[in-house]
Amino acid sequence: MRFAIGPDDFLLDGEPHRVLSGALHYFRVHPDQWADRIHKARLMGLNTIETYVAWNAHAPSPDTFDLTGGLDLGRFLDLVAAEGMHAIVRPGPYICAEWANGGLPSWLFADANVGVRRNEPRFLAAVQAYLERLAPVLVPRQIDAGGPIVLVQVENEYGAYGSDPAYLRALLAMHRDIGLTVPFTSVDQPMGTMLEDGTIPGLHATGSFGSRASERLATLRRVQPTGPLMCSEFWDGWFDSWGEHHHTTSATDSARELDALLAAGASVNVYMFHGGTNYGLTNGANDKGVYRPIATSYDYDAPLDEAGLPTPKFHAYRSVIERYAPVPDLPPGFAPDAPAPAPVPDVAIRFDRALSLWSTVDDIATWTHHDDVPTVDALGSGAGFVLYRTEVDLPAGGVLTVEEVRDRAQVFLDGRPVGVLEREHHDHALVLPPVGRAVLDVLVEDQGRVDYGVRIGEPKGLVGPVTVDGVPLARWSVTPLDLVAAVAGPADGREARHASVPQPASAVPAAVASLGHHPSDGAAKPAAVSPAAEPAADVPQVADGPLGEHMTEGAVLTAPAPALPVVAALRDARPDPAPTLAGPTFALATVELDAVRDLHLALDGFGKGVAWVNGFCLGRYWSRGPQRTLYVPAPVVRAGRNEVVVFELGAAARRDAVFRGSADLGHTEA
Repeated sequence: MRFAIGPDDFLLDGEPHRVLSGALHYFRVHPDQWADRIHKARLMGLNTIETYVAWNAHAPSPDTFDLTGGLDLGRFLDLVAAEGMHAIVRPGPYICAEWANGGLPSWLFADANVGVRRNEPRFLAAVQAYLERLAPVLVPRQIDAGGPIVLVQVENEYGAYGSDPAYLRALLAMHRDIGLTVPFTSVDQPMGTMLEDGTIPGLHATGSFGSRASERLATLRRVQPTGPLMCSEFWDGWFDSWGEHHHTTSATDSARELDALLAAGASVNVYMFHGGTNYGLTNGANDKGVYRPIATSYDYDAPLDEAGLPTPKFHAYRSVIERYAPVPDLPPGFAPDAPAPAPVPDVAIRFDRALSLWSTVDDIATWTHHDDVPTVDALGSGAGFVLYRTEVDLPAGGVLTVEEVRDRAQVFLDGRPVGVLEREHHDHALVLPPVGRAVLDVLVEDQGRVDYGVRIGEPKGLVGPVTVDGVPLARWSVTPLDLVAAVAGPADGREARHASVPQPASAVPAAVASLGHHPSDGAAKPAAVSPAAEPAADVPQVADGPLGEHMTEGAVLTAPAPALPVVAALRDARPDPAPTLAGPTFALATVELDAVRDLHLALDGFGKGVAWVNGFCLGRYWSRGPQRTLYVPAPVVRAGRNEVVVFELGAAARRDAVFRGSADLGHTEA
C-alpha cells in the first residue's frame, strides 16, 4: 500500500483518505494494556493511533537504548497493525508532552555548548544516532513495507520555540537518510508566525488547537495552501499540575468543535484519546516565573479515562465521527446507556512496618565528597532525589541560605526536621535553631524536569553556594537516592518498572559521537509481562547487574529481581503499632486481594511521597492535590498477597490507606 499527500487530500493507494487518529503514548500505559486501549480507539471510530517517542526513556544514558518491556515500540506498532489501524509516529527529538525534559535526555545538557533544538553539530550528531536506533523499528513498519506507519512528524511545535530553517532541513534529511519514505509533517499553533516558523518545504504543516476550529483551519490554509487540512493535536482536555484543579472540558462543546473540524473536510488527531499515567518520576513541569510540576495522573479528561474506561466524551465523539465515517458496533456493556458495573468494594491497607530513611540510607547511597554542593546532574545521575550532608556548629543558630533549590529541599539537624525550601515559593533561606555541633542533612527532590520553554535541561539539586549567616559551608558528602530502583524489588516479573540509568557528566560531547555504534535490531518482541514470567537469563537483574548500580528516572525495564535492601529490611522490621508516620520514612503494607483488577490507591492523611505496588512505581502522591488517588493497573496486581510500599517525605496522620474501585482526581474548579 502507499500513503501520499494529494492536492486536496491524503491518498491511500490513490484514493482520498481522512485520517481519524487518537493519541496514545505507549510509555504512559502498561504494556499489557496496549491492545485494550488500541481496540477501544477503533470502537470510537478512529482509524489511526498516534504516539510520541520519548527519547530519554529509551536512552537514559548515551550508550543505552532500551526497546524492551514497556518501551517495546515495535510491539506497540504491531498491535496497532493487528487492530487494522494505521500509525502516526512523532519521534521529536523534542516532544513536550508534559514529560520530563520534553523527552530530551538530561545527558545532552552536560556540555553547555551543545545547542539543543538548533543547527548545532553535537546536538545533530546525537539526534542522528537516536534516529539510527529507531530505524530498525520504524522503517520496516511503514505502510509501503506492509506496516501501519503512514505519517512521521519532524520536531514538535518548533514555531513556538524558534525559527531555524537550517535545523529543520537537517532533521528532515536525517529522517529520510534512515529510510523513512512516508510523508513528513510539522505541527504548530495557528497563532502569530508559529506555523511559518515551524515548517519548511518537505514538511506538510498541520495545526494544534482545541477550539475555534473553523477559524484555526482558515489560518492553517493560508500557510499550507495545498494538500489536506489536519489538526494534529485536537486538544480535548488538559493536563493537571500539583496545587491546581483537575481540568475538564464539556463533552458537548468539544464534540461540536470536532464536528466543525470534520465538516470542513479536515483530518484529525485527538490529543489525547487516552492519556495514561506518569508512572515513576517521569512527569514534566512548567516554569513561567512560577514552577509547576505536572501531576502523576495524565487522565487529560480524554475519551478513555486513566483506567481505560469510556467517558461521555467517548460517546459524544463517536456520534460525531459516525456522520463522516463508518464506526464498528459497540460490544455489549459498552453503550452509553449500559448498566453501570457493580462497584468494587474498598480494601483496607495498613502500613504496619516502617523504617526511617536514616536507618536505610547507607544501603542505597553512593557517597562522594565535595567542597561545594554539586547538582545531581554533575554527579552523573538523573535520580529523583539527592541527599547533601555536612557538619555545622550552631551555638546561636543561624540562617541557612541557598542560591536556588531545584526543586524541594527538606532540612534536618541530627535527623530532626527544621523546615522546607520550595522552588515553587522562591524560597532561599531558613532559620536554623541553636544546636551546637550537629549533622546537617538536606534532602532535595527533583519534582519534575521542565518540558516547555527556556528552562528545559536545567540541572537539579542545590544550585550555587550554601551558607550559614553568609559563611559558605564546605566538606559535603553527597549521594543520589534512586528510590524508584531501590524499592522496585521482588515482584514476579510482570511489572514494567520505571527507572533510569545515569551517565557520567563528561559523557557529552564524546558520547554523542559514539551513539551510533550500538545497533539495535528493533525487532518486535512478545509481551514481556505475564503472570508466569520467569527471569530471562540474558536480562540484567535490577539488583545485581550494572543496572542495579546505576538506576535513575526515565527508562522502563521489565525484569524480575530479588528483594532489594529497602524491601528486605521492611519485611524484616517488627510490626509497629504507632498510629502515625514521621518522615522521611519507608513503610510497607501487605494486603490480600481476591482478584486481579484495576484499583486506585487512596492515601488520605498522608503528606507527600512516592508509592509502589508489588515493585511497580505508581508515581508521586501529594496532599496538595488535585488528585487524591493513584491508578494501579491490573497487570501489577496479584490474586493473593500484595505488597504496597510508600516513601513518605513529611508525615502521615494515619497508617491506613485504601484500595478503591474508582479514581478521585480532585476538584474541577479553580
